Amino acid sequence: MPDEIELRLLIEAIYLRYSYDFRDYSKASLKRRVRQAQVQLDCPTISALQARILHEPQAFMQLLQYLTIPVSEMFRDPEYFLALREQVVPLLHTYPSLKVWVAGCSTGEEVYSLAILLHEEGLLERTMIYATDINPHSLEKAEQGIFALDNLRTYTQNYQLSGGKRAFSDYYSAAYDRVLFDKSLRANVTFADHSLATDSVFAETHLVSCRNVLIYFNRDLQDRALGLFHDSLCHRGFLGLGSKESLDFSAYARQFEAVSRPERIFRKR
Repeated sequence: MPDEIELRLLIEAIYLRYSYDFRDYSKASLKRRVRQAQVQLDCPTISALQARILHEPQAFMQLLQYLTIPVSEMFRDPEYFLALREQVVPLLHTYPSLKVWVAGCSTGEEVYSLAILLHEEGLLERTMIYATDINPHSLEKAEQGIFALDNLRTYTQNYQLSGGKRAFSDYYSAAYDRVLFDKSLRANVTFADHSLATDSVFAETHLVSCRNVLIYFNRDLQDRALGLFHDSLCHRGFLGLGSKESLDFSAYARQFEAVSRPERIFRKR
């Protein structure tokens, strides 16, 4: 199929020109997102899109926003955060200091959600959070901590369902159509570029949270990412994947035991 060949050439061109590796991402998902980018960038074919991004770095950055899907919400799937609060936090209290890795942090909603949870559980001050993504625009937005006011009703409901202990409004200030989250929440956060496709482990961690990311990878890349998480986690560290992901049938299925199977929270054996 010509489209299949064009897509493969586009992904290879992106890797050779910009060192972003999408070669082991789900082809069906890539195809959908490339089609959306074609419309936005007025490119009738994938080959036309390839020619444009090779010569226009700004066009590639526009394409990257489609390929990385920078969409999230605070306390998304609140049952996940409730399970962390009830089943993982008590064990995290046994460590004198903590390191948490939010892999594929997108625009930061999950980072701030975890920071709020750790603050309420008395752990934030002794925790270092590593928030990583391959999209520089997403990382910049995450570091700013500014989100749309329109989303606050959903965020507040999620927070309450996740076992939140305060008024959610305690954590942000609102002005016009935006909210700014308290700077103290990101005082111990390091935002950094990191690719699960090409980069290696950078720190020993006690908790890795990576949700709604692995579903866009093929099996080989899923196993690579899970290998990074396994190698990063300390003895008996925790891995949170969320309800849409699975360890079943992966090369690392036997390396973890379930803590909360519905929410796909595991502990390193």
